[in-house]
Amino acid sequence: MTNVIPGGVGRVSPCRLVDLPEHSDPRGKLTVVQPGKGIDFEIRRAYYIHHIPQGAERGAHGHRRLRQVIVAVHGSFDVVVDDGFTQDKVTLDNPSRGLYVGPMVWRDMIDFAPGTVGLWLVSEPYDETEYYRDYETFLRDAKAMTGDLR
Repeated sequence: MTNVIPGGVGRVSPCRLVDLPEHSDPRGKLTVVQPGKGIDFEIRRAYYIHHIPQGAERGAHGHRRLRQVIVAVHGSFDVVVDDGFTQDKVTLDNPSRGLYVGPMVWRDMIDFAPGTVGLWLVSEPYDETEYYRDYETFLRDAKAMTGDLR
């Protein structure tokens, strides 16, 4: 099941919650991450964050082309997504549900619960030139893509 986040955030594809297949038996649960099963891109890089200090914020950037699915493997945190016109906040707190974020979306990760581990599955190898690190530059380019130069 895929849910579109209210407000239709996103440029190329809207941000959306993605349910990852989960298998459960008396021994516990197993969650499967596989392209074609809620993830519509080839995973070319994966990384995770952990031991996040209380009050820390992560992200504060956007991507030109990169697509990703963000999962709270353990604990919880909020992802604030912003396409230059609309903002939304999504709480990730279930390891079998991820947030798809497409290109041209600014993201901030906030409100990490103690002990949280977050996993990122991404469509591209690391390339610093692919990042927007300055919000004003991101806004300018996002608005230029739509012809709205307000």
